[in-house]
Amino acid sequence: MSQEPRSREELATFLRDLHQEFRARGHEWENNTLDHFLAALAAWVDDSPGAYRNREEQMPPNGDWAFMARALGAAAAYE
Repeated sequence: MSQEPRSREELATFLRDLHQEFRARGHEWENNTLDHFLAALAAWVDDSPGAYRNREEQMPPNGDWAFMARALGAAAAYE
């Protein structure tokens, strides 16, 4: 998979790579249904401060949470 995104374009590339990974090996994923994937995503977002602490990293102070929420919501209907 590609490196962590630093721009909108890199995020789009990351998501395309993630999609290709799912198409190739989604049956191996722990959360291989939309239901499980979204539940895990919500749980990870809730627990992300701990995940960053475990990696001895700081949470990004200015994450654009609204952008990600809009993107994920829009994906339900976007063609």
